[in-house]
Amino acid sequence: MKKLTLVLIAFLFSLSLPTAQAENSIIRITASKHQLFSGEFRNDDLVQKITPSGDLGLLVFRPAVKNRTWVIDAALVDEVIAMSGDYTLANDAKPIGTQFAIDWIAQLKRVTENNDVVALAYGNPDTALARRLAPSELKKYISFGKERLELALGRPVRSDTTSSWSTGESKINNDLRRNYTKNRQALTALSRVVDAPEVLLLRVQLAQLLSATLNKDDRQFFSYNARNSVNLMINKLRINSGKYQITTSSVELPVTVINEFDVPVKVDVLMLPINGRVVVDSFDDVVIAAKSKAQLEMQVDVIAPGETVVLARLTNDDGEEVVPDALLTLNSTVIDTKVTWFTTGAAILLLLAAITQSVRRVRRRVK
Repeated sequence: MKKLTLVLIAFLFSLSLPTAQAENSIIRITASKHQLFSGEFRNDDLVQKITPSGDLGLLVFRPAVKNRTWVIDAALVDEVIAMSGDYTLANDAKPIGTQFAIDWIAQLKRVTENNDVVALAYGNPDTALARRLAPSELKKYISFGKERLELALGRPVRSDTTSSWSTGESKINNDLRRNYTKNRQALTALSRVVDAPEVLLLRVQLAQLLSATLNKDDRQFFSYNARNSVNLMINKLRINSGKYQITTSSVELPVTVINEFDVPVKVDVLMLPINGRVVVDSFDDVVIAAKSKAQLEMQVDVIAPGETVVLARLTNDDGEEVVPDALLTLNSTVIDTKVTWFTTGAAILLLLAAITQSVRRVRRRVK
């Protein structure tokens, strides 16, 4: 009887062991967003999570064990790496997390060294939602997440290409979805002519807006924070708007194109008058060096006096708009020669008609 009891206990233990191992074999390293799109941290709340007793600290400050699978969001790791250097807080408080961040990153490398690591799509978005809104962007989020995590850990990792490791459903509302789409489209258009790391990084960081880890207030806050950052990014490539007074029938006006990126940019400059008072020239293959301005001389021929607006548009080789149009307001006080001849001829005809009418009246009176 005693032997039977021992066998039964051993059997029950053997049944429970795989279950316990299965429960402990997958460790998820994810969290909600803490860093603003501008690079500052909203607050220092992440510090409490990465201490040895914090939610994320308890997951990594443990002995290394084989047969574990780590499912990691590279965007979170990037935030901790940013915190491991000189970082600032939006609330102007003094940061306290640098050493905690250094220790957490070092321990993450050690504890995952001999384990399987899966990189989530960057920012841990709701992959089902991301696939509906922008399937091509989801592919970029997946590949970027793998690249960033490999860089952080210094070793190869797997990517979540099938989205089988992604969990959670985002509660983002329709207004914020439209906001995400507008931001994404704006950065996609800009990236057609600007091959800069900062554009790509902001583009993939938008995935964090689709994460299920954000609560309602955080979704609202970070969505509008993203809008501001996208506007600032797009404004780095622009045409200066301006007003011009034209006093001759043909003139060349200066137009300034500004490139504040660290890479050169090549664009076409399309000039579109909104009416037929003027004729203007456009420009092809304009190259603006990094961190510089290009001065263009726009040829303007006046057809008729008055005010007109020219839409100055930057496009890529396919004619696709890459940033919002600039407005050039032209006010002409001169009359073109053709118009002068036309108006003079019309005045002569009116004068002759008036003389003829007067002669007819005199004849009628005489009769």
